[in-house]
Amino acid sequence: MSVTADTNPSALARTPVNWSSDAMQARRRARYAADTRLKTYGLTAILLALGFLAILFTSLLMSGYKAFVQTMVTVEIRLDPQEIDRADVFNAPWRNIVQNALAGLNPEVTAAERRKFLQTFTPNAQFLIRDRVVADPSLIGRTVAFTVPLADPFDQLAKGEVDRSLPESRRRVDDTQIGWFDELSARGVISQPFNWGLFFNADSRFPELAGLAGAISGSFWALLVCFLLSFPAGIAAAIYLEEFAPKNRVTDFIEVNINNLAAVPSVVFGLLGLAVFLGVFGLPRSAPLVGGMVLALMTLPTIIIVTRASLKSVPSSIREAALGIGASKHEAILHHILPLSMPTILTGTIIGLAQALGETAPLLLIGMNAFITSPTTGVLEASTALPTQIFIWADSPERGFVARTSAAILVLLGFLITMNAIAIFLRQRFERRW
Repeated sequence: MSVTADTNPSALARTPVNWSSDAMQARRRARYAADTRLKTYGLTAILLALGFLAILFTSLLMSGYKAFVQTMVTVEIRLDPQEIDRADVFNAPWRNIVQNALAGLNPEVTAAERRKFLQTFTPNAQFLIRDRVVADPSLIGRTVAFTVPLADPFDQLAKGEVDRSLPESRRRVDDTQIGWFDELSARGVISQPFNWGLFFNADSRFPELAGLAGAISGSFWALLVCFLLSFPAGIAAAIYLEEFAPKNRVTDFIEVNINNLAAVPSVVFGLLGLAVFLGVFGLPRSAPLVGGMVLALMTLPTIIIVTRASLKSVPSSIREAALGIGASKHEAILHHILPLSMPTILTGTIIGLAQALGETAPLLLIGMNAFITSPTTGVLEASTALPTQIFIWADSPERGFVARTSAAILVLLGFLITMNAIAIFLRQRFERRW
């Protein structure tokens, strides 16, 4: 059966195309319109992401920037040697000394109003001054100007968080206390310096004294344990799976489970730590050691996956050249392949540690949400962490903790951004492109 020229494929292929025809122009317009829509969708997605990110940071800054300053009052205190024994500074009558000095800021306050006036200042003023004198006994016998934080209601008043137009029944400070505050402010004894206590104080039930020192130290020790456990173990496991393990069902099963572990919710690792590390091995609750071990379990799959991908990215010619000049397999790996892949491994490790730094659920389950009044100095001491400290403050009823919660989130984001910036620097500085 013969094929006509109209149905012959070769004849159709030789048929000239009229690119200027209306049909072809319509097809071009349709393709260009599709390209424009795709670009628009991508640009819209990026703008939406940046917009939500801007909203997040703006809301945190608007609610948290006030926590980076603290309202203080300057008071001069006579450290009388007759009241303060140099041999026993700690047990001096600090309550009377400090309260008499604070009451002297307003001599017009009557004895009946004294207690209400002293509520202007933090209840722990006596301990702050005592600790400073204990640290420097040479102050005894002198008149020293101390700065004391105001109580949280008056700190909020100074920051404009208290509406003076509201009735007294709806305010934590009454008109008389506002008048005393205004008088002290007019005399220039009230200031708002940078709140270094947010970084160097431990947690407190008084918002004006609460800080992140305990949480920062706890996160440091937990991440240190996490790194020391997950980094060498992850690299060793990746090298074995990639370079030495035979390709069979067992290794395939292990690889699948490693990939699955990277996607397991963090709360599952917390339950594992609660059941095994605390329940079976009896390790101390709330300790950074347990927190670091739980975080290491979370970070380990990520490090293994990143390390294996980095080992694969090294050209096979490097391995073959090393073996060709007489190097053994482990020498080729340790002396040539691993050093070339180390920048990418470090980048993935830092990103994994940054992710671990922001985890809250597993640390809550192992008890790292304790009320800690001093920075942690070891891995076995009870501690908290930055995410759990944010959780604790967010659940506190005092208004002063609202700003401190946002400020703590900004500090945590600062650490995360710094760690990711270090990872990007290492990748761009040392990564080899083949």
